[in-house]
Amino acid sequence: MATGLSWIQGAKGYLTPPCIRMFFLGFSSGLPLLLVLGTLGFRLREAHVSLVTIGFMSWVGLVYAIKWLWAPVVDHLSIPVLTERLGRRRSWLAASQVALAAGLCGMAFVDPAQSLKVTVALAMFTAFASATQDIVLDAYRIESASVETQGMLAAAYQFGYRIAMIWAGAGALGIAAAVAGVNSVEYVPRAWTISYLAMAASVSVGLATVLLSPEPAPSRDAQAAPAAESGLPARLRGMFWKPLADFYERYGRWTAVLIALVAVYRISDVVMGIMANPFYSDMGFTKAEVAVVIKVFGVAMTLLGTFAGGLVVLKIGVLKALMLGGALSAGTNLLFSLLAAVGHSVPLLAVIVSADNLAGGLASAAFVAFLSGLTSRRFSATQYALLSSIMLLLPKTIAGFSGVVVDSVGYSRFFILTALIGVPVMILVWMIGRSPFARGLTPGS
Repeated sequence: MATGLSWIQGAKGYLTPPCIRMFFLGFSSGLPLLLVLGTLGFRLREAHVSLVTIGFMSWVGLVYAIKWLWAPVVDHLSIPVLTERLGRRRSWLAASQVALAAGLCGMAFVDPAQSLKVTVALAMFTAFASATQDIVLDAYRIESASVETQGMLAAAYQFGYRIAMIWAGAGALGIAAAVAGVNSVEYVPRAWTISYLAMAASVSVGLATVLLSPEPAPSRDAQAAPAAESGLPARLRGMFWKPLADFYERYGRWTAVLIALVAVYRISDVVMGIMANPFYSDMGFTKAEVAVVIKVFGVAMTLLGTFAGGLVVLKIGVLKALMLGGALSAGTNLLFSLLAAVGHSVPLLAVIVSADNLAGGLASAAFVAFLSGLTSRRFSATQYALLSSIMLLLPKTIAGFSGVVVDSVGYSRFFILTALIGVPVMILVWMIGRSPFARGLTPGS
Protein backbone atom coordinates (compact mmCIF):
# COMPACT_ATOMS: atom_id res chain seq x y z
CA MET A 1 0.00 0.00 0.00
CA ALA A 2 2.11 2.86 -1.25
CA THR A 3 1.26 6.37 -0.15
CA GLY A 4 1.92 9.94 -1.19
CA LEU A 5 2.88 11.02 2.33
CA SER A 6 6.34 12.51 2.73
CA TRP A 7 8.88 10.73 4.90
CA ILE A 8 8.54 13.50 7.54
CA GLN A 9 4.75 13.29 7.56
CA GLY A 10 4.95 9.54 7.93
CA ALA A 11 7.47 9.78 10.77
CA LYS A 12 5.14 12.01 12.81
CA GLY A 13 2.77 9.07 13.11
CA TYR A 14 5.19 7.48 15.59
CA LEU A 15 4.45 10.27 18.10
CA THR A 16 0.74 9.48 18.49
CA PRO A 17 -0.45 7.92 21.81
CA PRO A 18 -1.37 4.54 20.23
CA CYS A 19 2.13 4.20 18.71
CA ILE A 20 3.84 5.25 21.95
CA ARG A 21 1.71 2.75 23.87
CA MET A 22 2.53 0.05 21.35
CA PHE A 23 6.24 0.78 21.70
CA PHE A 24 6.16 -0.10 25.41
CA LEU A 25 3.98 -3.15 24.81
CA GLY A 26 6.42 -4.24 22.11
CA PHE A 27 9.19 -3.97 24.69
CA SER A 28 7.21 -6.27 26.95
CA SER A 29 6.82 -8.78 24.13
CA GLY A 30 10.47 -8.76 23.06
CA LEU A 31 12.00 -9.06 26.52
CA PRO A 32 11.64 -12.83 27.18
CA LEU A 33 12.71 -14.30 23.83
CA LEU A 34 16.49 -14.13 24.18
CA LEU A 35 16.31 -14.99 27.87
CA VAL A 36 15.01 -18.46 27.00
CA LEU A 37 17.05 -18.79 23.78
CA GLY A 38 20.02 -16.62 22.73
CA THR A 39 21.25 -15.18 26.05
CA LEU A 40 20.51 -18.49 27.71
CA GLY A 41 22.70 -20.11 25.04
CA PHE A 42 25.64 -17.90 26.05
CA ARG A 43 25.03 -18.74 29.70
CA LEU A 44 24.85 -22.47 28.96
CA ARG A 45 28.04 -22.38 26.89
CA GLU A 46 29.88 -20.64 29.72
CA ALA A 47 28.62 -23.42 32.00
CA HIS A 48 30.27 -25.90 29.58
CA VAL A 49 27.02 -27.30 28.19
CA SER A 50 27.66 -28.93 24.79
CA LEU A 51 26.68 -27.29 21.50
CA VAL A 52 24.47 -30.26 20.66
CA THR A 53 22.54 -29.81 23.90
CA ILE A 54 22.24 -26.05 23.34
CA GLY A 55 20.91 -26.72 19.86
CA PHE A 56 18.28 -29.13 21.12
CA MET A 57 17.35 -26.74 23.92
CA SER A 58 16.32 -24.25 21.25
CA TRP A 59 13.21 -26.42 20.93
CA VAL A 60 11.98 -24.50 23.96
CA GLY A 61 11.12 -21.92 21.32
CA LEU A 62 8.59 -24.35 19.84
CA VAL A 63 6.25 -23.22 22.62
CA TYR A 64 5.77 -20.06 20.55
CA ALA A 65 4.98 -22.22 17.52
CA ILE A 66 2.11 -24.07 19.22
CA LYS A 67 0.47 -21.10 20.94
CA TRP A 68 -2.44 -21.41 18.54
CA LEU A 69 -3.54 -24.39 20.65
CA TRP A 70 -4.60 -22.18 23.56
CA ALA A 71 -5.16 -18.93 21.64
CA PRO A 72 -8.93 -19.66 21.25
CA VAL A 73 -9.18 -19.96 25.04
CA VAL A 74 -7.48 -16.59 25.49
CA ASP A 75 -9.67 -15.15 22.74
CA HIS A 76 -12.95 -16.23 24.35
CA LEU A 77 -12.63 -16.86 28.09
CA SER A 78 -12.46 -14.37 30.95
CA ILE A 79 -10.34 -14.42 34.11
CA PRO A 80 -12.57 -14.23 37.20
CA VAL A 81 -12.47 -10.85 39.01
CA LEU A 82 -9.49 -9.60 36.96
CA THR A 83 -11.45 -9.36 33.71
CA GLU A 84 -14.23 -7.43 35.44
CA ARG A 85 -11.71 -4.84 36.62
CA LEU A 86 -9.40 -4.57 33.60
CA GLY A 87 -11.30 -5.98 30.64
CA ARG A 88 -10.71 -9.15 28.65
CA ARG A 89 -7.48 -8.19 26.87
CA ARG A 90 -5.80 -6.30 29.69
CA SER A 91 -6.60 -8.97 32.29
CA TRP A 92 -4.90 -11.67 30.22
CA LEU A 93 -1.95 -9.36 29.61
CA ALA A 94 -1.49 -8.63 33.32
CA ALA A 95 -1.77 -12.30 34.29
CA SER A 96 0.74 -13.43 31.68
CA GLN A 97 3.23 -10.73 32.68
CA VAL A 98 3.10 -11.71 36.35
CA ALA A 99 3.74 -15.34 35.33
CA LEU A 100 6.58 -14.18 33.08
CA ALA A 101 8.32 -12.33 35.91
CA ALA A 102 7.97 -15.39 38.15
CA GLY A 103 9.54 -17.64 35.51
CA LEU A 104 12.53 -15.33 35.05
CA CYS A 105 13.06 -15.17 38.81
CA GLY A 106 13.13 -18.97 38.86
CA MET A 107 15.71 -19.05 36.07
CA ALA A 108 17.79 -16.53 38.01
CA PHE A 109 18.22 -18.80 41.02
CA VAL A 110 18.79 -22.12 39.23
CA ASP A 111 22.30 -22.96 38.06
CA PRO A 112 22.15 -24.84 34.72
CA ALA A 113 25.55 -26.38 35.42
CA GLN A 114 24.00 -28.16 38.41
CA SER A 115 20.32 -28.48 37.44
CA LEU A 116 19.95 -28.49 33.67
CA LYS A 117 16.55 -30.22 33.71
CA VAL A 118 15.11 -27.65 36.11
CA THR A 119 16.52 -24.90 33.90
CA VAL A 120 14.75 -26.40 30.89
CA ALA A 121 11.46 -26.67 32.81
CA LEU A 122 11.66 -23.04 33.94
CA ALA A 123 12.57 -21.92 30.42
CA MET A 124 9.50 -23.78 29.14
CA PHE A 125 7.25 -22.11 31.73
CA THR A 126 8.69 -18.68 30.91
CA ALA A 127 8.21 -19.29 27.19
CA PHE A 128 4.60 -20.34 27.81
CA ALA A 129 3.88 -17.12 29.74
CA SER A 130 5.64 -15.12 27.03
CA ALA A 131 3.69 -16.82 24.23
CA THR A 132 0.41 -16.18 26.06
CA GLN A 133 1.35 -12.51 26.39
CA ASP A 134 2.06 -12.40 22.64
CA ILE A 135 -1.36 -13.87 21.82
CA VAL A 136 -3.09 -11.07 23.68
CA LEU A 137 -0.75 -8.29 22.55
CA ASP A 138 -1.28 -9.13 18.89
CA ALA A 139 -5.05 -9.05 19.36
CA TYR A 140 -4.80 -5.82 21.36
CA ARG A 141 -2.78 -4.16 18.60
CA ILE A 142 -5.16 -5.19 15.84
CA GLU A 143 -8.27 -4.19 17.82
CA SER A 144 -6.95 -0.86 19.14
CA ALA A 145 -6.68 1.13 15.94
CA SER A 146 -8.09 1.63 12.47
CA VAL A 147 -7.01 -0.31 9.41
CA GLU A 148 -5.00 2.61 8.04
CA THR A 149 -2.74 2.94 11.09
CA GLN A 150 -1.90 -0.74 11.59
CA GLY A 151 1.35 -0.48 9.62
CA MET A 152 2.67 2.27 11.89
CA LEU A 153 1.53 0.37 14.99
CA ALA A 154 3.35 -2.71 13.75
CA ALA A 155 6.54 -0.68 13.30
CA ALA A 156 6.22 0.94 16.75
CA TYR A 157 5.62 -2.50 18.23
CA GLN A 158 8.73 -3.88 16.53
CA PHE A 159 10.68 -0.79 17.61
CA GLY A 160 9.98 -1.61 21.25
CA TYR A 161 10.44 -5.32 20.61
CA ARG A 162 13.93 -4.79 19.23
CA ILE A 163 14.91 -2.48 22.09
CA ALA A 164 13.85 -5.22 24.52
CA MET A 165 15.86 -7.84 22.65
CA ILE A 166 18.92 -5.62 22.90
CA TRP A 167 18.30 -5.15 26.61
CA ALA A 168 17.77 -8.90 27.10
CA GLY A 169 20.88 -9.60 25.02
CA ALA A 170 23.48 -6.86 25.48
CA GLY A 171 21.94 -5.66 28.74
CA ALA A 172 21.85 -9.09 30.33
CA LEU A 173 25.39 -9.85 29.15
CA GLY A 174 26.61 -6.46 30.36
CA ILE A 175 25.13 -6.93 33.82
CA ALA A 176 26.62 -10.42 34.09
CA ALA A 177 29.99 -9.11 32.90
CA ALA A 178 29.95 -6.27 35.43
CA VAL A 179 29.34 -8.71 38.28
CA ALA A 180 31.78 -11.39 37.11
CA GLY A 181 34.49 -8.98 36.00
CA VAL A 182 34.59 -7.09 32.69
CA ASN A 183 37.30 -9.24 31.10
CA SER A 184 36.32 -12.50 32.73
CA VAL A 185 35.53 -15.50 30.55
CA GLU A 186 34.87 -17.77 33.52
CA TYR A 187 31.43 -19.03 34.47
CA VAL A 188 30.16 -17.16 37.57
CA PRO A 189 26.64 -18.33 38.58
CA ARG A 190 26.01 -15.29 40.80
CA ALA A 191 26.55 -12.97 37.84
CA TRP A 192 23.75 -14.65 35.90
CA THR A 193 21.47 -14.65 38.95
CA ILE A 194 21.69 -10.87 39.23
CA SER A 195 21.35 -10.46 35.46
CA TYR A 196 18.15 -12.52 35.25
CA LEU A 197 16.66 -10.79 38.31
CA ALA A 198 17.21 -7.47 36.54
CA MET A 199 15.40 -8.86 33.50
CA ALA A 200 12.50 -10.02 35.71
CA ALA A 201 12.22 -6.50 37.13
CA SER A 202 12.04 -5.15 33.57
CA VAL A 203 8.70 -6.89 33.09
CA SER A 204 7.24 -4.04 35.16
CA VAL A 205 7.50 -1.79 32.07
CA GLY A 206 4.87 -3.85 30.28
CA LEU A 207 2.68 -4.29 33.35
CA ALA A 208 2.60 -0.54 34.02
CA THR A 209 1.69 0.11 30.37
CA VAL A 210 -1.18 -2.37 30.56
CA LEU A 211 -2.57 -0.79 33.72
CA LEU A 212 -2.42 2.70 32.17
CA SER A 213 -3.81 1.70 28.76
CA PRO A 214 -7.46 1.61 27.64
CA GLU A 215 -9.26 -1.64 26.88
CA PRO A 216 -10.12 -1.92 23.16
CA ALA A 217 -13.84 -1.90 22.39
CA PRO A 218 -15.12 -5.37 21.41
CA SER A 219 -16.34 -5.81 17.85
CA ARG A 220 -20.00 -6.43 17.13
CA ASP A 221 -19.19 -10.03 16.24
CA ALA A 222 -17.47 -10.57 19.59
CA GLN A 223 -20.42 -9.06 21.45
CA ALA A 224 -22.89 -11.27 19.61
CA ALA A 225 -20.83 -14.47 19.94
CA PRO A 226 -22.11 -15.64 23.37
CA ALA A 227 -25.72 -15.44 22.23
CA ALA A 228 -25.04 -17.23 18.95
CA GLU A 229 -22.95 -20.00 20.57
CA SER A 230 -25.03 -21.16 23.51
CA GLY A 231 -24.09 -24.87 23.58
CA LEU A 232 -20.65 -26.41 24.19
CA PRO A 233 -20.31 -27.91 20.65
CA ALA A 234 -21.29 -24.57 19.14
CA ARG A 235 -18.86 -22.71 21.36
CA LEU A 236 -16.01 -25.05 20.51
CA ARG A 237 -16.82 -24.68 16.82
CA GLY A 238 -16.77 -20.92 17.17
CA MET A 239 -13.47 -20.99 19.06
CA PHE A 240 -11.51 -23.40 16.86
CA TRP A 241 -13.18 -23.90 13.47
CA LYS A 242 -14.65 -20.55 12.49
CA PRO A 243 -11.30 -18.67 12.50
CA LEU A 244 -9.85 -21.24 10.08
CA ALA A 245 -12.92 -21.23 7.85
CA ASP A 246 -12.90 -17.44 7.71
CA PHE A 247 -9.26 -17.38 6.58
CA TYR A 248 -9.86 -19.92 3.79
CA GLU A 249 -13.00 -18.14 2.63
CA ARG A 250 -11.03 -14.94 2.12
CA TYR A 251 -7.97 -16.39 0.35
CA GLY A 252 -9.16 -19.64 -1.25
CA ARG A 253 -6.51 -21.58 -3.18
CA TRP A 254 -3.89 -18.95 -2.31
CA THR A 255 -4.08 -20.02 1.32
CA ALA A 256 -1.36 -22.64 0.78
CA VAL A 257 1.05 -20.11 -0.75
CA LEU A 258 0.42 -17.62 2.04
CA ILE A 259 0.98 -20.27 4.70
CA ALA A 260 4.19 -21.39 2.97
CA LEU A 261 5.57 -17.83 3.03
CA VAL A 262 4.63 -17.38 6.68
CA ALA A 263 6.35 -20.70 7.48
CA VAL A 264 9.71 -19.83 5.90
CA TYR A 265 10.05 -16.03 6.08
CA ARG A 266 12.08 -16.04 9.32
CA ILE A 267 13.96 -19.28 8.66
CA SER A 268 17.38 -17.72 7.93
CA ASP A 269 17.37 -15.52 11.02
CA VAL A 270 15.98 -18.13 13.43
CA VAL A 271 18.28 -20.99 12.43
CA MET A 272 21.36 -18.77 12.43
CA GLY A 273 20.41 -16.96 15.63
CA ILE A 274 20.54 -20.06 17.83
CA MET A 275 24.27 -20.44 17.22
CA ALA A 276 25.15 -16.72 17.28
CA ASN A 277 26.00 -16.41 20.98
CA PRO A 278 27.84 -19.76 21.20
CA PHE A 279 29.73 -18.59 18.08
CA TYR A 280 30.78 -15.37 19.81
CA SER A 281 31.96 -17.36 22.81
CA ASP A 282 33.93 -19.86 20.69
CA MET A 283 35.52 -17.00 18.72
CA GLY A 284 36.97 -15.68 21.99
CA PHE A 285 34.75 -12.61 22.38
CA THR A 286 34.18 -11.70 26.02
CA LYS A 287 30.75 -10.88 27.43
CA ALA A 288 31.83 -7.25 27.68
CA GLU A 289 32.90 -7.09 24.01
CA VAL A 290 29.68 -8.64 22.79
CA ALA A 291 27.59 -6.42 25.04
CA VAL A 292 29.35 -3.20 23.96
CA VAL A 293 29.14 -3.99 20.26
CA ILE A 294 25.46 -4.91 20.43
CA LYS A 295 24.65 -1.98 22.69
CA VAL A 296 26.45 0.69 20.66
CA PHE A 297 26.23 -0.45 17.06
CA GLY A 298 23.38 -2.91 17.40
CA VAL A 299 21.06 -0.44 19.14
CA ALA A 300 21.66 2.29 16.58
CA MET A 301 21.11 0.05 13.57
CA THR A 302 18.14 -1.77 15.08
CA LEU A 303 16.40 1.51 15.79
CA LEU A 304 17.19 2.74 12.30
CA GLY A 305 16.06 -0.51 10.70
CA THR A 306 12.77 -0.70 12.58
CA PHE A 307 12.03 3.00 12.13
CA ALA A 308 12.82 2.73 8.42
CA GLY A 309 10.80 -0.48 8.16
CA GLY A 310 7.55 1.25 9.08
CA LEU A 311 8.21 4.07 6.62
CA VAL A 312 9.29 1.67 3.86
CA VAL A 313 6.03 -0.26 4.26
CA LEU A 314 4.14 3.03 4.10
CA LYS A 315 6.00 4.23 0.98
CA ILE A 316 6.47 1.11 -1.18
CA GLY A 317 3.91 -1.31 0.23
CA VAL A 318 4.04 -4.48 2.29
CA LEU A 319 5.10 -6.96 -0.40
CA LYS A 320 8.05 -4.94 -1.72
CA ALA A 321 9.18 -4.34 1.85
CA LEU A 322 8.91 -8.08 2.50
CA MET A 323 11.09 -8.83 -0.51
CA LEU A 324 13.74 -6.31 0.56
CA GLY A 325 13.74 -7.51 4.17
CA GLY A 326 13.98 -11.18 3.21
CA ALA A 327 16.90 -10.58 0.86
CA LEU A 328 18.83 -8.51 3.40
CA SER A 329 18.19 -10.95 6.26
CA ALA A 330 19.54 -13.90 4.28
CA GLY A 331 22.43 -11.91 2.82
CA THR A 332 23.77 -10.67 6.17
CA ASN A 333 24.26 -14.28 7.30
CA LEU A 334 27.11 -14.50 4.80
CA LEU A 335 28.91 -11.83 6.82
CA PHE A 336 29.00 -14.15 9.82
CA SER A 337 30.74 -16.71 7.61
CA LEU A 338 33.36 -14.07 6.90
CA LEU A 339 33.83 -13.45 10.64
CA ALA A 340 34.26 -17.19 11.20
CA ALA A 341 37.11 -17.15 8.66
CA VAL A 342 38.75 -13.98 10.03
CA GLY A 343 38.44 -14.87 13.71
CA HIS A 344 38.37 -12.55 16.70
CA SER A 345 37.88 -8.99 15.40
CA VAL A 346 35.80 -6.50 17.33
CA PRO A 347 35.62 -3.94 14.46
CA LEU A 348 34.37 -6.59 12.04
CA LEU A 349 31.90 -7.85 14.64
CA ALA A 350 30.56 -4.29 14.95
CA VAL A 351 30.03 -4.01 11.20
CA ILE A 352 28.33 -7.38 10.97
CA VAL A 353 26.04 -6.85 13.97
CA SER A 354 25.09 -3.44 12.55
CA ALA A 355 24.18 -4.87 9.15
CA ASP A 356 22.33 -7.82 10.66
CA ASN A 357 20.28 -5.66 13.03
CA LEU A 358 19.43 -3.16 10.29
CA ALA A 359 18.15 -5.96 8.06
CA GLY A 360 16.33 -7.65 10.92
CA GLY A 361 14.57 -4.46 12.01
CA LEU A 362 13.32 -3.73 8.49
CA ALA A 363 12.22 -7.32 7.84
CA SER A 364 10.41 -7.64 11.17
CA ALA A 365 8.44 -4.43 10.72
CA ALA A 366 7.36 -5.50 7.24
CA PHE A 367 6.45 -9.01 8.34
CA VAL A 368 4.32 -7.92 11.31
CA ALA A 369 2.43 -5.54 9.02
CA PHE A 370 1.96 -8.40 6.54
CA LEU A 371 0.59 -10.78 9.20
CA SER A 372 -1.71 -8.08 10.56
CA GLY A 373 -3.01 -7.57 7.05
CA LEU A 374 -3.93 -11.24 6.75
CA THR A 375 -5.85 -11.25 10.03
CA SER A 376 -9.56 -10.58 10.44
CA ARG A 377 -10.60 -8.42 13.38
CA ARG A 378 -13.38 -10.94 14.11
CA PHE A 379 -10.79 -13.57 15.10
CA SER A 380 -7.74 -11.41 15.79
CA ALA A 381 -6.11 -13.38 18.63
CA THR A 382 -6.69 -16.85 17.17
CA GLN A 383 -5.76 -16.10 13.56
CA TYR A 384 -2.67 -14.07 14.41
CA ALA A 385 -1.54 -16.69 16.92
CA LEU A 386 -1.93 -19.39 14.28
CA LEU A 387 0.01 -17.41 11.68
CA SER A 388 2.81 -16.45 14.08
CA SER A 389 2.97 -20.06 15.28
CA ILE A 390 3.36 -21.29 11.72
CA MET A 391 6.07 -18.65 11.31
CA LEU A 392 8.16 -20.33 14.01
CA LEU A 393 7.33 -24.03 13.66
CA LEU A 394 9.62 -24.99 10.77
CA PRO A 395 12.51 -22.62 11.65
CA LYS A 396 12.54 -23.69 15.31
CA THR A 397 12.37 -27.38 14.37
CA ILE A 398 15.32 -27.06 12.00
CA ALA A 399 17.21 -24.84 14.47
CA GLY A 400 17.21 -27.70 16.97
CA PHE A 401 19.75 -29.47 14.75
CA SER A 402 21.96 -26.38 14.36
CA GLY A 403 24.49 -27.61 16.89
CA VAL A 404 24.79 -30.91 15.04
CA VAL A 405 25.40 -29.06 11.75
CA VAL A 406 28.05 -26.78 13.29
CA ASP A 407 29.85 -29.77 14.78
CA SER A 408 29.78 -31.44 11.33
CA VAL A 409 30.69 -28.62 8.92
CA GLY A 410 31.92 -25.75 11.10
CA TYR A 411 30.57 -22.26 11.65
CA SER A 412 31.55 -20.79 8.27
CA ARG A 413 29.67 -23.33 6.14
CA PHE A 414 26.77 -23.32 8.60
CA PHE A 415 26.22 -19.58 8.08
CA ILE A 416 26.39 -20.01 4.29
CA LEU A 417 23.72 -22.72 4.51
CA THR A 418 21.46 -20.45 6.57
CA ALA A 419 21.72 -17.80 3.85
CA LEU A 420 20.82 -20.27 1.09
CA ILE A 421 17.67 -21.50 2.85
CA GLY A 422 16.34 -17.94 2.60
CA VAL A 423 16.09 -18.14 -1.21
CA PRO A 424 12.56 -19.71 -1.21
CA VAL A 425 11.32 -16.63 0.66
CA MET A 426 11.91 -14.36 -2.32
CA ILE A 427 10.21 -16.83 -4.67
CA LEU A 428 7.08 -16.99 -2.49
CA VAL A 429 6.88 -13.20 -2.10
CA TRP A 430 7.07 -12.91 -5.90
CA MET A 431 4.26 -15.44 -6.30
CA ILE A 432 1.99 -13.63 -3.84
CA GLY A 433 2.73 -10.38 -5.64
CA ARG A 434 0.98 -11.91 -8.65
CA SER A 435 -2.12 -12.91 -6.67
CA PRO A 436 -5.50 -11.19 -7.22
CA PHE A 437 -5.51 -9.76 -3.69
CA ALA A 438 -1.91 -8.46 -3.65
CA ARG A 439 -2.94 -4.81 -3.82
CA GLY A 440 -5.49 -5.28 -1.09
CA LEU A 441 -3.11 -6.60 1.57
CA THR A 442 -3.91 -3.97 4.17
CA PRO A 443 -3.99 -4.65 7.90
CA GLY A 444 -7.26 -5.97 9.30
CA SER A 445 -10.59 -6.53 7.63
